[in-house]
Amino acid sequence: MTEQLLPADFLGYQSLLPDEEQKELLALREFLASEVRPRVNAAWAAAEFPMDLVPRFAAADIVGRSYDWEGRPRASRLFTGFQAMELARVDPSMATFIGVHGGLAMGSIMVLGSEEQRQRWIPSMMRLETIGAFALTEPEGGSDVARGMRTTARRDGDSWVLNGAKRWIGNGTFADVVVVFARDVADDQVKTFVVEKGTAGFAASKIEDKIALRTVQNADLTFSDCRIPAADKLEGGNSFRDVNKVLKVTRGGVAWSGVGCQLGAYEAAVAYAGERVQFGKPIGSFQLVQDLLARMLGNVTASLGMTVRISQLQERDELRDEQAALAKSYVTGRGRETVAMAREVFGGNGIVLDHDVIRFFTDAEALYSYEGTREMNTLIVGRAITGISAFH
Repeated sequence: MTEQLLPADFLGYQSLLPDEEQKELLALREFLASEVRPRVNAAWAAAEFPMDLVPRFAAADIVGRSYDWEGRPRASRLFTGFQAMELARVDPSMATFIGVHGGLAMGSIMVLGSEEQRQRWIPSMMRLETIGAFALTEPEGGSDVARGMRTTARRDGDSWVLNGAKRWIGNGTFADVVVVFARDVADDQVKTFVVEKGTAGFAASKIEDKIALRTVQNADLTFSDCRIPAADKLEGGNSFRDVNKVLKVTRGGVAWSGVGCQLGAYEAAVAYAGERVQFGKPIGSFQLVQDLLARMLGNVTASLGMTVRISQLQERDELRDEQAALAKSYVTGRGRETVAMAREVFGGNGIVLDHDVIRFFTDAEALYSYEGTREMNTLIVGRAITGISAFH
């Protein structure tokens, strides 16, 4: 099925997928082109999430493909990586929405929940009837949240009582369930809870005035003597090591989204280079523009090769923390370069939404920072290289 490969997949990595998964990926590409792409710039400009697309995403059956579930066999890790790439290639905000819901929130319940808890929440989340969020970062704790988590949990009979605040929580304004991490005052360990929308003492407010991933509804969350049933503490979420079990898997997904963001910017630049005429010629005929395009393609190809290998390691359950960290930091770092070069191709036209590139340019900044900054991920890699921890 080489005729279905994207031109930017210069080395043909998609051909590593079996034909059935390639057909499914093509169907997703067509769905995104017809149903999602026409909406993304208006949603980004308005900083509003188009909720009417949620049933269409459900009908496209793209949520939770990396999990084994009753009557629905798990897709390969390579396929779900390409799926994240295709989403971000059209809109990194939509990729983030699906990644937060299907990766972080559902992933926490799948990895850390009991069988009863999985049965209670996962089926409706698969159907996007219940939307999830993932609440780890705090107003005063980003990179140091493992040690500095201030949100607390106190066991009180058959309930837990949560107090504290979380920040930058994607899907947080409209999520039906939020996976919340809090430090148990009894043993000082980070525990994992599911808080349902409408619970007394729980409130969410939208973070305004963002210039990246504007469609994503990031929220500030507060918990004021928020009482939840003991049954809503995830059975396997008893330390920050358990949190890392989820993050190791999802960092690979962020790397794939970083590839998609680069692809979207690169493809916009290639199209513009063929259409824009200056000095009587398409600008694509100029050496300096061709140099930019070739350098962008090099970044895309190197990033795609790294993420493909990450997915292959995940498939064999051999992926190490430092490998996921390297992929996330490298791909999003190259992403910043790629979107900047794409923006350069457009000249002054690159700062308006009409040509898409400014959306990818700003969204790349969020991908670069969330789920582990470049600096924190490089320290994870550096520890693996030297055997010495530089965390302080």
